[in-house]
Amino acid sequence: MSTTDIDGPDRTDDPEFERARARVEELAPEVTEHRRRYYRDDAPTVSDSQFDELMHELVDLETRYPELKKNDSPTEVVGTFSEAFAPVVHLEKLLSLQDVFSTEEVAAWADRITAEVPGERYLCEVKIDGLAVDLVYENGRLARAATRGDGITGEDVSANVATIAAVPQRLTGTDDFPVPALLEVRGEVYFPTADFTRLNEAQVEAGRAPFANPRNAAAGSLRQKDAAKTAERPLSFIAHGLGALQGFEPDSQSHSYAALDAWGLPTSPYWEVVPTIDEVFKYIERFGEQRHKLVHEIDGIVVKIDRIGVQRRLGATSRTPRWAVAYKFPPEEVNTRLLDVKVSIGRTGRATPYAVLDPVRVAGSEVEFATLHNADQVKAKGVLIGDIVVVRKAGDVIPEIVAPVAAARTGAETEFTMPERCPECDSVLAPASEGDVDLRCPNARHCPGQLRERLAFLTGRSCFDVDRMGYIACSALVQPLDSAPVLADEGGVFDLEMDELLPIRVVVRDPDTGLPKIDEKTQEQKVVTPFARQPDKKTGEILPRKNAEEMLQNLETAKSQPLWRVVNALSIRHVGPVSAQALAEHFRDLDRIATAEEAEIAGVDGVGPTIAAAIKDWFAVDWHREIVERWRAAGVRMQDDAPDPSEALPQTLEGVTVVITGGIPGYTREGAAAAVKARGGKSTGSVSKKTGAVVAGEKPGSKYDKAVELGVHVVQGEDFGRFLEEGLPVPEMQNDEIEPE
Repeated sequence: MSTTDIDGPDRTDDPEFERARARVEELAPEVTEHRRRYYRDDAPTVSDSQFDELMHELVDLETRYPELKKNDSPTEVVGTFSEAFAPVVHLEKLLSLQDVFSTEEVAAWADRITAEVPGERYLCEVKIDGLAVDLVYENGRLARAATRGDGITGEDVSANVATIAAVPQRLTGTDDFPVPALLEVRGEVYFPTADFTRLNEAQVEAGRAPFANPRNAAAGSLRQKDAAKTAERPLSFIAHGLGALQGFEPDSQSHSYAALDAWGLPTSPYWEVVPTIDEVFKYIERFGEQRHKLVHEIDGIVVKIDRIGVQRRLGATSRTPRWAVAYKFPPEEVNTRLLDVKVSIGRTGRATPYAVLDPVRVAGSEVEFATLHNADQVKAKGVLIGDIVVVRKAGDVIPEIVAPVAAARTGAETEFTMPERCPECDSVLAPASEGDVDLRCPNARHCPGQLRERLAFLTGRSCFDVDRMGYIACSALVQPLDSAPVLADEGGVFDLEMDELLPIRVVVRDPDTGLPKIDEKTQEQKVVTPFARQPDKKTGEILPRKNAEEMLQNLETAKSQPLWRVVNALSIRHVGPVSAQALAEHFRDLDRIATAEEAEIAGVDGVGPTIAAAIKDWFAVDWHREIVERWRAAGVRMQDDAPDPSEALPQTLEGVTVVITGGIPGYTREGAAAAVKARGGKSTGSVSKKTGAVVAGEKPGSKYDKAVELGVHVVQGEDFGRFLEEGLPVPEMQNDEIEPE
């Protein structure tokens, strides 16, 4: 079951709304999974532009249907953190910065500030393209280090940060700046540009995929489970802010930077305090010209009000401070040649055209591919294969073809035609339904492309979470070079044995495009034996790789994952982690889900008729049921145990419908809803006369207003713990105690 942030009309009988709701249910977990692969795992499986397409589609649907926006929507989340590291709650919340993309927007921001507090000075600094971290010093000694995470909770990376030479383990002090009792420092871990180039050369030399950019390299290096691996990477650090403090009260941002320097914490050598907005613009222009000459990559300029007192007066929204803004550099444009247009096949069979470009460096990174979304867009842009095209990275992130340079045409260019057959299995492509603009491969069971993507999905973090079973391994299992595929479908994934893995040879493919990678030395397709080491020189014996042995061990462990992960791993259309958890909680048995009436499935909170129909359709297919039976025979857990009554929490909220709005101290939205359910309550997203209580945290928004209007009991966010322990009534807040958004 999920909650929403905004109330809306009853659209139960609106088929367009039902389609939108089902698409949001599919998109949200997909975007979250891609975000986690990019930010947490540093191993994205789609291009930046493909991810942006998904995110923009989700934003568009949530804008058109606000009631579909869930509390845990990826459009509402600051970031993400890994379950591989212990969670750390920050002493003070890490806010994001408001992005602006023109000097006019910077001027408008400054006008709003000066209208309230005229004559303020601005501190300007470069925006480092790295990984945000939070350091806590107690009595001058580094106590812990954490990533930003979701702004409230991050990943404990203390051991890894301890290997970074630029981060002092113990602070020094001076007469002017004695070491404070408690100091929370915000900063950026980054990879120096020159070292990043050398790292990628080493990655390629070792047969490993290069990092996409310095930010990914920094994140991947910092998130190594073995801190010794982090120590091998030349990471650096720059501090750019303070959180919680005891024993020091700066009067300005520049004052705090002087203190940081005195304590031995590095700050940027490029920051400046300027008196006017015109000086801010000169700073932006200067570093826009020098951006590729600095020791690290930057993607913009941060402008802050210098005085701390004014910062406090201006305050912040739930996500961003009002006293700072991040100016993003305009996207860089370059010309390069469109070599070809290829088509990739996704997990659901969708055929997506993409551009193959003559490699070109854009906004600090090399671009070889750009999405073209569908055949209609290729035609709409008017590009031909062989064209010189204008390529841009919008916001320094998304590679896109803007337009062809028609004047440069020679007459040898050719028009792209969408293939009639799947490039992976040669099946005839067709729309999945009437009105669908996308072509799809119907060979769901045996298409290597679809199977490869489904395997990568089911072994991912939101499903069975099988470490060591990456994209190359999944590719090898479905499309080996010179033998029959080991897996005909995902049903056999838990029956894999080392003897059948060792002989496999496979062409290494780019995870974004599926194109074969070329060995730089031989200029031939790169071929590897992903599960076997090189034969022993003396005996000729073929030995397994350690990674392969660990993969099989992890597959064995994955059999005991809870039921909701099994349901999610089946790749049932429209079913994502949220609905999978709702189904598992309601039925507690996969057989019960498979045999339940469609109406009962639709009646589960967070499911509905579209998902229910998709579930019935999925289980109606013979080979789908065979997958379940093979997993069952292999020992995969198909049931969740009933809750132990002796371990149940007191049901203080039994029968109470609760709406949660705003930030609750110490809880994520999902965690707060789960806490209500654990106490017997029901967490919903809409306030009505039947609502038993509204829990109003920081910046509660319209739900608080509606609760007051309807006379619904309102509980303050800081009283949430008492509410869970005692149930109703908890003293109501006064209407003037919370400032609505």
